Amino acid sequence: MEASELRDLRSTTQNFLHNNCVSQSTCRLRRTNDLAIKNFSKRTKNCPHSPKKPVSYPIMTSLQMPSTKTMISTAASIATTVMLIRSVARDYLPRELQHYMFLKIASLSSYFSNQLTLVIDEFEGLNHNHLFKAAQVFLRPTVSPNAKTFRVTMPAKENKISISMERNQELTDSFKGVVLNWKLVSKQVPSKYVSGPDHDPYNPAPQSELRYFELSFNRKHKEMVLSSYLPYVIEKSKEVKEETKTLKLHTLKYDRVIRGRGEPWQSVNLDHPATFDSLAMDSEAKMAIMEDLERFVERKEYYRKVGKAWKRGYLLFGPPGTGKSSLIAAMANYLNFDVYDLELTDVRSNSQLRKLLITTENRSILVVEDIDCSIELQNRLAEARARNHHGRSARTEVTLSGLLNFIDGLWSSCGDERIIVFTTNHKDRLDPALLRPGRMDVHIHMSFCTPSGFRMLSSTYLGITDHFLFSDIEKLLETLTVTPAEIGEQLLKNEDPETSLRGLIELLEKKKGESNQENKNG
Repeated sequence: MEASELRDLRSTTQNFLHNNCVSQSTCRLRRTNDLAIKNFSKRTKNCPHSPKKPVSYPIMTSLQMPSTKTMISTAASIATTVMLIRSVARDYLPRELQHYMFLKIASLSSYFSNQLTLVIDEFEGLNHNHLFKAAQVFLRPTVSPNAKTFRVTMPAKENKISISMERNQELTDSFKGVVLNWKLVSKQVPSKYVSGPDHDPYNPAPQSELRYFELSFNRKHKEMVLSSYLPYVIEKSKEVKEETKTLKLHTLKYDRVIRGRGEPWQSVNLDHPATFDSLAMDSEAKMAIMEDLERFVERKEYYRKVGKAWKRGYLLFGPPGTGKSSLIAAMANYLNFDVYDLELTDVRSNSQLRKLLITTENRSILVVEDIDCSIELQNRLAEARARNHHGRSARTEVTLSGLLNFIDGLWSSCGDERIIVFTTNHKDRLDPALLRPGRMDVHIHMSFCTPSGFRMLSSTYLGITDHFLFSDIEKLLETLTVTPAEIGEQLLKNEDPETSLRGLIELLEKKKGESNQENKNG
């Protein structure tokens, strides 16, 4: 706004006030003054101490009060000055100085306000602020109904749509009758390199956006917000995250294992359809496993009370094709846990094994398959010493003591709600130290297909629970050793129940003949 325009505005305001307000205000002031003198004279007329001669009261008649014109003129001058300063500041002051002045004015106004604002930054130094991430997840389903814009995303490795706040949007939440206002603030800043959950800490990515949440509320609720509301946000965010979670199957990155730097795991979506309903196991065995899993996830405080790490060890043993991998997938789907597939032959030392353990997430299943074939634990140190004795450099390997410490030592407590599953085809080859409770708490024998397992497979593959050919098949199964994988493969060949079952009978009779021939030759 130009200076000439400001002068015209001030002149017009003053003329208007003078013509419409001053005369009326002066008349009211005089009438009020005369009435006060008259009333005072009446009250003092009959008083014995009152003077006999008329007394004038110059205080009332000569009181000088600023006129309305003067007050309005002063207000107009102040407003004009403020507008002029604002215009000059916007046009001539550097942006940094403008920002500094704004912060000072905001700080001064907040001093007289009852509102308190908490700032939750996205990063704490170079690392992610977990409270910011929790707030981000917590606020996803509570997008304000008055918001005109919000963000909808679906990352490449996810299968669920995510809704979140748009930059510089606000929404209101209520907790125990207290109104709390959230605002996501976003600003462009000079680029800096940061690491995070999705970034390699040894190769940080550039970040040119500064984001933070502002949480505003009445200052009298400060203690409630810090002690109750923010912990509630964290716990609620965990629930929301579980509801929107896409199960992942993690495996080791070969280059990270070799170099020993960076994030060691890579992941794909775990889309395995196995459930406890589809497993070819006895109903009693499946029910016992599900009850054990439920009891484990519900006993966090009990584990803490008795001084044990909140983890559970399972050993699945039996011949190949009996459904060990399917059982692991069913456990993951049942608990909604991610799976980490650890190949021990890729781990080069005990210290690397510990590093891998602490990089796994809580609420996960760590799987070590075919442990009897992966590593010869009992003889590892002896072989290393023998190679050293002949002048060769010994390759550092995982030792039995390192694995035991990994399972049941101090490092096993680095995380909560974890399940460790070992599989083996030959339980008798394992060191007894691995088998005791506290390391492998539950031993599950994955046997050959039984009649009840066959009926479960028929229900899953053919959609039938009874057939006149079932009795013939069950009689053959009682005398043969056939894996559930072999039965399932045969049932897949034809969708017609009778054709598929007759094909299965032919397979079983063929196996029976081969078995009889082997017995004769033996």
